[in-house]
Formats: sequence, structure tokens, C-alpha cells
Amino acid sequence: MRDSEAIAQKYHQILSPLRQMGWPFLIAVGLLSIIFFWSFFAFGWQYYWGLGETGMGHPVSWAFYLVNFVFFIGISHAGTLISAILRITHAGWRTPITRAAEVVTVFALAAGPANILFDLGRSIKFHWVAIHAQFKSPLLWDFTCIMTYFVTCVLFLYVLMIPDIALLRERFPRRRWFYQLLSLGWTGTEKQERILGKASAFLCIAVIPVAVSVHTVVSWVFGMQTQPMWHSTIFGPYFVAGAIYSGIAAIILVAAILRKVYHLESYLQPIHFNNLGILLLTMTLLWFYFTLAEYLTTLYGGGVDELAVFWAKVTGKYSPLFWLMVLFCFIIPFPILAVKRARTILGTSIASVSVLIGIWLERFLIIIPTLSQPRLPYARGSYMPSWVEWSMMAGLSAGFVLALILFTKFFPIISIWETEKEDQEKDKVH
Repeated sequence: MRDSEAIAQKYHQILSPLRQMGWPFLIAVGLLSIIFFWSFFAFGWQYYWGLGETGMGHPVSWAFYLVNFVFFIGISHAGTLISAILRITHAGWRTPITRAAEVVTVFALAAGPANILFDLGRSIKFHWVAIHAQFKSPLLWDFTCIMTYFVTCVLFLYVLMIPDIALLRERFPRRRWFYQLLSLGWTGTEKQERILGKASAFLCIAVIPVAVSVHTVVSWVFGMQTQPMWHSTIFGPYFVAGAIYSGIAAIILVAAILRKVYHLESYLQPIHFNNLGILLLTMTLLWFYFTLAEYLTTLYGGGVDELAVFWAKVTGKYSPLFWLMVLFCFIIPFPILAVKRARTILGTSIASVSVLIGIWLERFLIIIPTLSQPRLPYARGSYMPSWVEWSMMAGLSAGFVLALILFTKFFPIISIWETEKEDQEKDKVH
């Protein structure tokens, strides 16, 4: 690799977000911070008065918090997983999007489990999960897999940033102490690059089975119960497919926004969105297949309890949400992604927004209708989220976006050392 000054000059556009602290940035951070800290007030209110301040009750005891938990864990599923797969297969177009994908994974993994804390009656005792561990419970399987995945993804992101952190150490004197600590003495020697290559290869291989296990185990939190339309062997692959589906959509949307805001058009090119759009199209068809298989099996089986939930979704009080889910998850994105001319940056972004809305509705429809249709002869329940739950959801989403923005102010969102390496290989070919 060339000296740090020459590299910094060549890739100044990638480094420019670290210097931009204008009014748009301050306004965005200010608004997101207000929403984020408002959720602290809402959480304090709920903690003081109890979970009765939410819309949860009997029989709907899992609601918005579990919906958002599954949703954010799903978003995290594709980032590092896709990055690892693209690295292993040496996909030539991967470099500009891998770091953004890895960052989305880490912050989504931080946001998802926070919903479990919100759902506890006394969140301060969350550590009891570890102290009084019962591995017979799928909830503990979930906790173990998520923490393993989180640690692996943080290491994956950090290890692959070390060469860039060393570059920033020389480029930003005022932050030198910070980057000096994180760079671990990186100087770019052959030995260090060899160690980095081995470490990244190991993490790429390790993260794939861990990622698949995470959302499989998340599905088992539901599938291991005998609740109607939950107790199904299809839930594992169904959840994994849905997670990758929403994760790819999140990556496309984040990449499109970064491209526009930070003027990264020369790096995040139409070909990247076209290729990601093809992946999203594949997952659109896979999602449709799994959804059709789930609902057709339920209908044909004819179980009384299952059909009660089925008809509540398809023609009952949840039918507007169900058909909106079908609209957003399939009817809107499929024609956009299937036609090459429509698979533009704008087209894939529209499809991604549609998918994210649809997958959130899917998570809602998995949880709420089943709980509101108890098998025992009790009065059927209903659920309406309270201001507390809406506030927590808004605060969590704002915190996720805020974390992404702040990350781009301290670290390059596109891997400079990998881009430089790729350019050197192209120069050798020519």
C-alpha cells in the first residue's frame, strides 16, 4: 500500500464526512437526540407505573416490544452475513458496501435486545437471566446466540477497520490519541497484513453459522410453543429468509442515503444497487414461497385453533394489515426488482422501503393475532399500543439512525484499505 498521505488525498471524498459538521448534521443529530431521550422518559414512566401503562394485558402479553425485537434482529441478520459471503466468494463489487452492511448489523443487534429489557417488569434485574440460567428455556438459547453473534460481529467490524484507523491516526492529529488506542500499533507490515488476512478469513467463516443460528433460535421462541400458527417446523427457515430479506432492504436504503448525503456517487454506483436488487428479488420470491407454504398448510390442515387465527388474519379484524403486508412484501417490490430498467437506485430504494414496512407488519401479524385468539374458552383479547410503546419504538429507531450518523463522523463508511488494494490489483492487470 502507498503512504498514508497519498491514500488520504486519493480517497478524500470517503474521508470528507469526518470533517463535515455543518448545520444539517447538527439539526439531524438534535432532532434524533430529542426523540431518543424522550424514550428515556417513557421508559421511566413505564418502569415506575408498571407494564400496565402499555397496551399489553391478558391474553396479549407479547406485543410491540417483541415485534421490534424480532424486526431489528432480522435487520442485523443480513449485514455481516452478506459481507462475509461476498468476501469468501471474492465478489468484485463488494468493497463499497461491506462496511455499511457490517455497521448496520452491529447497531441493529444493539437495538434488538433492548426491547427485551423494555418488556421486563423490572428491567434492573435483567442479569438474573445469566445468574439463574435454565437452558431448558428457548429464551436462554436466544440470549446466548445473540450475545455470541454480537461479539463476533463487533470483532468482524473492528478487525477489518484497523488499517483505516491507522490512516486516521496520521490524518487527524486532534483525535490521534483515540485512533492510536484503536489502531493497535498498525503500520502495514507484511506480517500484520498476513495476520489480518487470516483473522478476517476465520471471522468470515465463523459468522455464517452463528448468523443462521441466531434467527433460527429466535423463531424457536415461538415455534417451541403449542400456540396456533406458531408450532411449526417451517418457522426456522421462514424466519431466516425473512431476516435476510429485511436485512438486504436495510443495506440498500442505508447505502442510497449515504450516497446522496455524502456525495459518494463515484463509489456507490448503480451496479451495486442492481446487484443488491437481484439479491432482494431472490429473497422476495423466497419470502412468497415460505408465506404461501405456511398459510396453505394451515388452511388445508383444518385445525380449529389454527383456522381461528388464519381467518382473523385473512378476512377478520387483522385482514387490512395482512393484505398490506402482501402489498408491501411482494406486490410492490416484485415488479420493480424483476424489471432491469426499474432496478435503479431509486427503484431499489422504493422497493426496500416497501419491504421494511411489510416485514414489520409480518412480525406484528405473527405475534398479535395468535395471542389474541386463545384456545381456552376465555374472552377473545384485543391489543392497542399505548403512547409509551410508540415512544419506545420511535426512540429506538432514532437511536439506531443516530448511531449510524455518529459512526460516519469518526470512521470511514467505505473501507479505504480494501478500495486501495482493489485499485492496485486493477493497475497490475492493466
